[in-house]
Amino acid sequence: MQATRCVIPVIKSPKDYQVYRISPHDTNRLAIIFDSTNANTSLTCCVEIFDPGGQTPPNRHQWAVEMFFVLKGEGIAMCDGKKVPIKAGDSLLVPPTGTHLIKNTGNTRLYTLTIMVPNEDFAELIRSGTPLELDAEDMTVLGRSDALISC
Repeated sequence: MQATRCVIPVIKSPKDYQVYRISPHDTNRLAIIFDSTNANTSLTCCVEIFDPGGQTPPNRHQWAVEMFFVLKGEGIAMCDGKKVPIKAGDSLLVPPTGTHLIKNTGNTRLYTLTIMVPNEDFAELIRSGTPLELDAEDMTVLGRSDALISC
């Protein structure tokens, strides 16, 4: 009989997320939930927050598949010249080598759960940016207004 192993899952809440803006002129922020440094696997999972009018720069990945799940807001997704509207509840899967971008077309912030597998240096790119914090609006959208630390 083979013994079974109990694996303790890694649990994080929004107050634990590390938030970055990759470049000073970017109009989106990324809050890392899991990556290879804390999940022991080659993936990056983050909440991506787009200001009104904000977007990612056009980008592509050699091997990675990237998935976006829209938590709140509305926008457009473009991939290889095709454009589709996205809104809360929609999922988007971008295959390797697809040149893509996400743009917030709404009047409020756009929030996506963004997962890339394998990591393909995505987490390292995010962490090379400027560290930031989640604000009260972000915490409310993530369902954790109780996680705010008052000064």
